[in-house]
Amino acid sequence: MKQQDYNQPADQIQATMNCIKCNRVFSKEDRLASMSGSIMGDEYTDVYYLCPVCRAFTVASWRDNFTGIETLNTSGPMEEHLGMERVELIRQCSRPWDKKCRCAAHRAYFNDALD
Repeated sequence: MKQQDYNQPADQIQATMNCIKCNRVFSKEDRLASMSGSIMGDEYTDVYYLCPVCRAFTVASWRDNFTGIETLNTSGPMEEHLGMERVELIRQCSRPWDKKCRCAAHRAYFNDALD
Protein backbone atom coordinates (compact mmCIF):
# COMPACT_ATOMS: atom_id res chain seq x y z
CA MET A 1 0.00 0.00 0.00
CA LYS A 2 1.47 3.36 -1.05
CA GLN A 3 1.43 6.31 1.30
CA GLN A 4 1.99 9.99 0.73
CA ASP A 5 2.87 12.05 3.77
CA TYR A 6 2.58 15.71 2.97
CA ASN A 7 4.04 16.88 6.32
CA GLN A 8 2.68 20.33 5.74
CA PRO A 9 -0.32 22.23 7.03
CA ALA A 10 -3.58 21.12 5.43
CA ASP A 11 -4.36 24.63 4.17
CA GLN A 12 -1.30 24.36 1.90
CA ILE A 13 -2.33 21.01 0.39
CA GLN A 14 -4.11 20.92 -2.96
CA ALA A 15 -7.93 20.90 -2.78
CA THR A 16 -8.44 18.00 -5.20
CA MET A 17 -7.99 14.35 -4.30
CA ASN A 18 -6.69 11.81 -6.82
CA CYS A 19 -6.92 8.04 -6.90
CA ILE A 20 -3.67 6.67 -5.56
CA LYS A 21 -3.78 3.80 -8.09
CA CYS A 22 -4.81 5.38 -11.43
CA ASN A 23 -4.49 9.12 -10.58
CA ARG A 24 -8.10 9.92 -11.60
CA VAL A 25 -9.47 13.06 -9.91
CA PHE A 26 -12.25 12.15 -7.49
CA SER A 27 -15.69 13.75 -7.62
CA LYS A 28 -18.01 14.33 -4.64
CA GLU A 29 -19.82 11.09 -5.50
CA ASP A 30 -16.59 9.08 -5.06
CA ARG A 31 -16.41 10.00 -1.37
CA LEU A 32 -18.26 7.15 0.32
CA ALA A 33 -17.65 7.70 4.03
CA SER A 34 -15.65 9.49 6.68
CA MET A 35 -15.12 9.02 10.41
CA SER A 36 -13.71 11.41 13.03
CA GLY A 37 -12.43 10.65 16.49
CA SER A 38 -10.30 12.14 19.24
CA ILE A 39 -7.30 10.24 20.60
CA MET A 40 -5.15 11.82 23.33
CA GLY A 41 -6.47 15.26 22.34
CA ASP A 42 -5.68 14.90 18.63
CA GLU A 43 -8.49 14.79 16.07
CA TYR A 44 -8.34 12.00 13.49
CA THR A 45 -10.52 11.98 10.37
CA ASP A 46 -10.34 9.27 7.69
CA VAL A 47 -12.11 9.78 4.37
CA TYR A 48 -12.76 6.84 2.02
CA TYR A 49 -12.84 7.42 -1.75
CA LEU A 50 -13.74 4.63 -4.19
CA CYS A 51 -12.48 5.07 -7.74
CA PRO A 52 -15.18 4.06 -10.25
CA VAL A 53 -12.51 3.35 -12.88
CA CYS A 54 -10.06 1.01 -11.11
CA ARG A 55 -12.38 0.04 -8.17
CA ALA A 56 -9.68 0.74 -5.57
CA PHE A 57 -10.04 2.81 -2.40
CA THR A 58 -7.85 5.76 -1.50
CA VAL A 59 -7.94 6.80 2.16
CA ALA A 60 -7.23 10.41 3.13
CA SER A 61 -6.23 10.62 6.80
CA TRP A 62 -6.39 14.06 8.36
CA ARG A 63 -4.69 14.68 11.71
CA ASP A 64 -5.19 17.82 13.77
CA ASN A 65 -2.85 17.62 16.73
CA PHE A 66 -3.21 19.65 19.90
CA THR A 67 -0.85 22.32 18.52
CA GLY A 68 -3.42 23.17 15.83
CA ILE A 69 -1.33 21.92 12.92
CA GLU A 70 -3.39 19.78 10.54
CA THR A 71 -1.71 17.29 8.22
CA LEU A 72 -2.90 14.94 5.49
CA ASN A 73 -1.62 11.45 4.69
CA THR A 74 -3.08 9.44 1.80
CA SER A 75 -2.84 5.67 1.61
CA GLY A 76 -3.88 2.91 -0.75
CA PRO A 77 -4.72 1.43 -3.02
CA MET A 78 -7.01 -0.58 -0.76
CA GLU A 79 -8.89 -3.49 -2.28
CA GLU A 80 -12.58 -2.73 -2.80
CA HIS A 81 -13.87 -5.43 -0.42
CA LEU A 82 -11.60 -4.22 2.40
CA GLY A 83 -12.61 -0.61 1.87
CA MET A 84 -16.30 -1.56 1.83
CA GLU A 85 -15.88 -3.33 5.19
CA ARG A 86 -14.60 -0.05 6.68
CA VAL A 87 -17.35 1.97 4.94
CA GLU A 88 -20.05 -0.36 6.29
CA LEU A 89 -18.64 0.01 9.82
CA ILE A 90 -18.66 3.81 9.50
CA ARG A 91 -22.25 3.77 8.19
CA GLN A 92 -23.37 2.12 11.44
CA CYS A 93 -22.88 5.47 13.18
CA SER A 94 -25.49 8.23 12.84
CA ARG A 95 -22.84 10.91 13.61
CA PRO A 96 -19.54 9.78 12.03
CA TRP A 97 -18.28 13.39 11.90
CA ASP A 98 -18.65 13.76 15.70
CA LYS A 99 -15.24 13.18 17.27
CA LYS A 100 -16.91 12.89 20.69
CA CYS A 101 -19.28 10.08 19.66
CA ARG A 102 -18.65 6.84 21.56
CA CYS A 103 -21.02 4.51 19.73
CA ALA A 104 -20.03 0.90 18.99
CA ALA A 105 -18.95 1.83 15.44
CA HIS A 106 -16.64 4.61 16.65
CA ARG A 107 -15.13 2.39 19.32
CA ALA A 108 -14.56 -0.46 16.84
CA TYR A 109 -13.16 1.82 14.14
CA PHE A 110 -10.66 3.42 16.52
CA ASN A 111 -9.87 0.17 18.37
CA ASP A 112 -11.23 1.49 21.70
CA ALA A 113 -8.50 4.15 21.77
CA LEU A 114 -10.78 7.22 21.90
CA ASP A 115 -10.47 9.87 24.63
